[in-house]
Order: sequence, then structure tokens, then C-alpha cells
Amino acid sequence: MKARKNDELVFLPLGGSNEIGMNFNLYGYGPEDDRKWIVVDLGITFGDQTTPGVEVILPDPEFIEQYADDILGIVLTHAHEDHIGAVAWLWPRLKAPVYATPFTAFLLREKLRDAGILDDVDITEVPLSGKFALGPFELELITLTHSIPEPNGLAIRTPLGVVLHTGDWKIDPDPLLGGVTDDDAIRKLGDEGVLAMVCDSTNVFVDGHAGSEADVRKALVSLIKPLKGKVAVACFASNVARMDSVIRAAEAADRRVCLVGRSMHRMSAAARSVGLMKGLKDFINEKEARHFPEDKILYLCTGSQGEARAALARIASGTHPHVNLGKGDHAIFSSRVIPGNEVPIRNLQNHLADRGVRLYTERDHPGIHVSGHPCRDELAQMYAWARPQIAVPTHGERRHLLEHALFAKDLQVPQTVSPRNGDMVRLAPGRAEIIDEVPAGRLYVDGGMVTPENGDALKERRHAAFNGVLMVTVALDGKGRIVSGPQIRAIGLAGDADFPLDEALDDLALDAEQAVKKIPAEERAFDEIVESALSRVVKKGAFRIWERKPVVETTVLRI
Repeated sequence: MKARKNDELVFLPLGGSNEIGMNFNLYGYGPEDDRKWIVVDLGITFGDQTTPGVEVILPDPEFIEQYADDILGIVLTHAHEDHIGAVAWLWPRLKAPVYATPFTAFLLREKLRDAGILDDVDITEVPLSGKFALGPFELELITLTHSIPEPNGLAIRTPLGVVLHTGDWKIDPDPLLGGVTDDDAIRKLGDEGVLAMVCDSTNVFVDGHAGSEADVRKALVSLIKPLKGKVAVACFASNVARMDSVIRAAEAADRRVCLVGRSMHRMSAAARSVGLMKGLKDFINEKEARHFPEDKILYLCTGSQGEARAALARIASGTHPHVNLGKGDHAIFSSRVIPGNEVPIRNLQNHLADRGVRLYTERDHPGIHVSGHPCRDELAQMYAWARPQIAVPTHGERRHLLEHALFAKDLQVPQTVSPRNGDMVRLAPGRAEIIDEVPAGRLYVDGGMVTPENGDALKERRHAAFNGVLMVTVALDGKGRIVSGPQIRAIGLAGDADFPLDEALDDLALDAEQAVKKIPAEERAFDEIVESALSRVVKKGAFRIWERKPVVETTVLRI
């Protein structure tokens, strides 16, 4: 296929640029009025203290949804949640065929089955190093190493040039499970000529190399073997090589392994479905583990990030039905602290310590974890292999992307573009530049429902969380006279010894009573007039007392 006169090749991130996580990238080819698209990854991020009640956040597909008929496929680079987690939520809006390697496809099917749409989604399993074509895009999977099985870069060939989309990666000479980085394939791409490299920026501020899983295995064996008492190890369940290392370290210490947490079971099943984690003893279940001597058991747990409902948090709080840890036991965190999770992780570790459990983290035992993302020396090596004309940093906060662009310039890359989510970058023809800005927001999964980022429910919840709630009730007779109340209840508002909460509410109730009496008798027949007067005076009084603007709910009863 040859390029036509008005053809353009564009890159459009709708998630994952200016943030770490929620990856959602688009490549478009053709003239503006007849462009065909492929989607690369469709992931989630997680809620925090600013999104009360919201655990899962999705990228908003508003822009590409209007061109759903022009989407040729959704291509998944690997199986981490921030790359595949939104497929089950958003596929019904896009309805494009999905392409993934066997391990990723196994986990995706589980998600689609849970969502009740498995039979609707056309999934094509692509072998490692496989090739396939989607309209003007010819795609080739490039084997890389990361912290999950079957991570792939994508060589995307078009009539206007070749793009290398790295996904998440590192250079691990001994990843333990799966192949090593296919540097020959990347060198050949460089010889062919790489127009642009769209590349992971997570560790751009970190010198050197990320480190090898083989070294982590040695450190874990050395750490676990001499320990007495029960041992719990927390790691990311998706890091199957790490799971394998923990299990082998346990067996080297004559301990049996009990998986604790749904994700551990799901990932081990996915790994075994593609021939990984061979030659290991069968796991024992949680009930059986209670009957093993303390020196003969190791619990491999979810919850390394302090997740409230994960296995390790329940163990730390003493609410797990089968597993308990106490004085003389050990908890090993074979993971890093993801930015934003510092407080829940610290709380979790304090709870474990309070129970007498000794803790081991990467801070005091640096060898028990390595990152899955490239540090500066690895980035330099990738640029030396690929030799792109354009560097497009992605998968990072703003500071990561800008530093990555500067680093690429130092490595003599001729052009750099650092887009934000929603910035459409023309890669060819001509110089790379941002040519348009499209909507790129977020959707919140709230109580199982997908809602807009700025929806009323979350606004009210945030308001209530920070300012409290006042509920005002008054009963009126047929002539609008007060029969009972006004009564005022408070949620989330304080009192003290000098001005107890009950006294504050009594003062507000007096203000509310006077407000009702000031309404002309003929107008008291209308609930909305009474409610408006109550709300206005109570809000004013609340600000006078607490210097806050609580949510005020008013109820008028007719007796």
C-alpha cells in the first residue's frame, strides 16, 4: 500500500500521558475525513482519597467512540490492569476486535466473563513475535521483558513510516520466565528506519539499570531460609516470575506455600495455562495451612499496596478467617511503593508491627525487589538499537515526559514531542507536531455504574466528606404553623467543651424556627419556599459556627 496525497499518520494518547497508569493510545492513518484507527491498550487507574467511594477510574472514550466503525482493532501489549483493565467496561462502546498474546487473552477472558460479555468479544490470540495486519497498519510483536509474562512492544508499519510502541519494558538479561528482550528485532527495525518511538518514561529519573529477577530470587532464598515462625510474602500477583521465585525460596526452606487472595489464584492459573510455573509442589489451601507447623508454611499474599480489602490487610487487622500472624512471624514486602499509596502501606505495616510481626521491605533489604521499567541506561540502549527520528515519551507524569524528551535530545534524537492526554500528534508527513486537541477525560466506576468525572454524586460526596452534613426537619399543620421542630441532625461536624455540638444544633434550630415564622402565612403552604428559607438560614449559621459550608438537607412534613 502506498501513501496517498492527503494521508497522515497520527498518535493520540487518551490516557497514560501526564500520568502513570490508565494507558489508552490511538494510532490513526489516512486523510482527516477518512481516518482508520487502532487502539493500543485500554487500561484503568485506581481511586484515592480525592475520589471517595470510587475504586476504579477509566479513560473517557468520548472522542474515538464517535468513530467506532473506523476502529480496526484493540491491541493489548500485556496484561497489567493499567493496560487491559478497562476493556470489559468500555468495549461495548467501541466493539472492535481484540488482539492479545495467550497469557493476556486468558486474563482478559476472565474479566469479560465476569462482565457477561465474553461471547460478544472477538479475541484473536497472537503468538509471541507474531505478525498481523489491520488495514493500513502492519503489526509485529517484539518480545520485551517486564514484570509480567508476555510483554510486547509493537512495531507498527504504515506507508508513512514505522513506529515502535514499547509498552512497559526493561532490559532483564535473566527474567526467569519467558524470553529475553529481542534486541535483534529492535536492531533490524533500526536498520529499516524507525520514524518514531513511543516509549515508557516511568524511571527516567533513575540512573543505571532496573535490575534482574534472577538477583531477586537469590535475595529471597537467602532471606527466607533462616527464618523461624510463619512467613508471609506480599508481591504483585501479576509478577509471575516473582511468585515463582517466592515459591522456590519457600521450597528451598522446606516450607509449603498457601496462596492468599483471589488475584494470586487467578494469576497462577493464567501462568500454568501457558506452561509457566512448572515443577512446583501443589499449593495448600488456607484451612490446611492452619495445621502445618509454623516453620513449614509460607503465605503468598495480595495487598502489597495496602489495599483495604486485600488479603494482607485482613491479616493485619485480625479479620482474616483462616490466616493470622503474630509475635515471631515475618512479613516480606517484595514490591515497591506506588506513589499515592504511601499512607495505606504505612498503616498496614504499622498494624502488622503492632501484632509483633517483623517487617522486611526493599528499603532495608534492597535486593528483594526490582522495578519493571527502564532506567536511564536502558533507555539509552533502546534508543541506540532503534535509532528513531522522533521520540514521543509516554507512561509518565508531566515531569517524566519532559525529562525523557530532554534525555532523548541528549541522545541525538532529531525530534521530540511530549503530548498530554488529548493532544493529537502528527508523526508524518512533515515534522512531528501537535495538530489538534480532543476531549480526554475520566470516567468513574461508582457502585458498579460508570459515571462522568464531574458527576453530581461524587461532587456531593466530596462536599459532604470535607464539610459535613446537616439534616433539618420541620412539621407544619394545615395553616403552616409549626407543630414540631425544626429538628437538626449533624454528620461530620464537631463540638468542643466550650460549645458542645448539641448547643450548636440548638442555636441553628432557633434560627430555623425564626426563619419559618418570618415567612408570610400564605406562602408557608409551599414546601419549596419553606425548604429554601430553612436551607439559607442554616447554611449561614453553620458558616458562623464552623466556618464550613456543609450539605444541608431539608424536609417539610405536613400534619
